[in-house]
Amino acid sequence: MIEVQNITKKYGDFVAVDDINFSIKKGEVVGFLGPNGAGKSTTMSMITGYIEPTSGKILVNGNDINLKPKQAKKQIGYMPENVPLYPELTVKEFVAYMADLKLVARKEKKEEIARVIEITGLQDVQNKIIKNLSKGYKQRVSLAGALVGNPPILILDEPTVGLDPKQVIDIRNLIKSLGKEHTILISSHILSEISQMCNKIIIINKGKILKIASTEEIEETTTDSSEVIVTVEEEKNQFKNIKKSIPDIEKIEKIEENGKEKVYSVKYNGKDDIRKILFKECAKQDITIVEMKKKENSLEDAFLKITQEGGKK
Repeated sequence: MIEVQNITKKYGDFVAVDDINFSIKKGEVVGFLGPNGAGKSTTMSMITGYIEPTSGKILVNGNDINLKPKQAKKQIGYMPENVPLYPELTVKEFVAYMADLKLVARKEKKEEIARVIEITGLQDVQNKIIKNLSKGYKQRVSLAGALVGNPPILILDEPTVGLDPKQVIDIRNLIKSLGKEHTILISSHILSEISQMCNKIIIINKGKILKIASTEEIEETTTDSSEVIVTVEEEKNQFKNIKKSIPDIEKIEKIEENGKEKVYSVKYNGKDDIRKILFKECAKQDITIVEMKKKENSLEDAFLKITQEGGKK
């Protein structure tokens, strides 16, 4: 659906995007991650044809965005970061205006407006003036504008920025539902949102692509060691002595204490799950295990590791 081939964007001597390559297949929901100034918004603006690359080629469903801009742009619904809306219009008037801009046929226009308003949950506010809406509803209106004409590709730049927790959940669920029928490229600083919505991650920093992989692969391959969180009941700190009996354990660290109940972090080498061995050894030493779980690797940890390593190159 989207092919970015050797794209570079320069502003004078400053290189905002530096010879990047990636592709997005039909049906993928792809997260585009990077620190501020990494080149995310610039790349999205080039894909949508808003700005031209200095060099390279971008194909949207086989159409070169520079040589066949109308055919390429027709494939894309774009939601920019700053939510550009017409505040004096009602929600319905704005969606109707977007339908006109996208040349929706007159006989289909009424049905298309109703479809988009329903999908984005704007029925109750469709006759309200946009400037009087909450930030969450304004985000929905912007997304509605991107959805008009039912483009196969959605490009969403920071769709949850500035929203409260409930609004974030609402927009996240909406985007997840849209992922069933659209190919989506989504930029966000909220990494936990990306991990829940996307099946593929592209990480960019200082204009260069650092990593392209599935969410699970990025989390797994960027972890240096495995870790188990163990809650035990003990009179003294005898759990730490377990390390002497299990060679694979690198470090045991107490992270919480509440009377006899103590929580330990156990870091270990090796691919095998150490929990069975820990359970047997605790039973031998008469240590009661209250809870034991493998620590899940976070996308935040992976992101920081990849961008830090990329910055050292």
